[in-house]
Amino acid sequence: MEQRLLEDQRPRTTISFYKYHRIEDPATFRDALFIAFNSIEVLGRIYVATEGINAQISLPTEQLEAFKEVLKTKPFDFLDGIRLNYAIDDDGKSFATLKIKHREKIVADGLPDGMIDPSHAATYLKAKEYNELSEKPGTVIIDMRNAYEYEVGHFEGAHKIDVDTFREQLPMAVEQFKDHKDSPVIMYCTGGIRCEKASAYFKHHGFKDVYHVEGGIIEYTRQAKNEGLEVKFKGKNFVFDRRMGEKITDDVLASCHQCGEPFDHHVNCANQYCHTLFIQCPHCAHEMEGCCSQECKDFIHIPEEQQKIEGHRFKPEGEKYLKRKKFRN
Repeated sequence: MEQRLLEDQRPRTTISFYKYHRIEDPATFRDALFIAFNSIEVLGRIYVATEGINAQISLPTEQLEAFKEVLKTKPFDFLDGIRLNYAIDDDGKSFATLKIKHREKIVADGLPDGMIDPSHAATYLKAKEYNELSEKPGTVIIDMRNAYEYEVGHFEGAHKIDVDTFREQLPMAVEQFKDHKDSPVIMYCTGGIRCEKASAYFKHHGFKDVYHVEGGIIEYTRQAKNEGLEVKFKGKNFVFDRRMGEKITDDVLASCHQCGEPFDHHVNCANQYCHTLFIQCPHCAHEMEGCCSQECKDFIHIPEEQQKIEGHRFKPEGEKYLKRKKFRN
């Protein structure tokens, strides 16, 4: 399938979208969506839950109108007219397969059901409004993405929450900014979905003047460039597909985790039993054979059967990105 995608010369378009909406039977909805999207050659990763849908997809550009027509038909018609976030730096090869999964939630927040309502989210900011408010003294800007996303790109003056999961981030963010409940607070994420919950969570905890960037970094960048505004996001926007990032500006904010040279491209460790996400420059990739550590480099050279026996030691229980914490400053 991957080879066929690479050989297909037709232009493809990468899109993300989400919608909080009650879906009574997510499993049936998932099956129907797979049939409809597969028929128009959609590839990507989609999560469906009783609380809604979260999708990152690509499709042949010639199928865009057919795709929009699908969203007008039942049971998908609650998506008719939805804002579509079009990828900024798009080669059309972002996904190789179509995977639609039924999940408990479309964004894992670790909160009890019913504690917050995403419909109570904060006021949206368009690009021009963001630029104006972000420049006002006392405004707090919070990056509601994971620390490894912030590392390669973020808005000027934005604060990061030094964790790698959204469920950890919510309570930590409230605690970190508890003395700013009367200040203007702007939050942002990749496409907006996390901020729907995060901003409602902040309001639930007494923050009075909360905003979030409409459509996240992707829509902000599109608006800012179309309107000739200063782009206040610097560096790369990390994305969860084969590209690993979209270049927003030429600024390189990160560095290779192994030699410290300026570099901002994430890779996964070549040891399939480790698969740690980290930043590695071409020189270190050559020297380390794509591995994150000498241990992993040594491991990939032992016999495959022995790897199967010993591979468990690279998969610690608990936090998915526990291993990559050794790279954090």
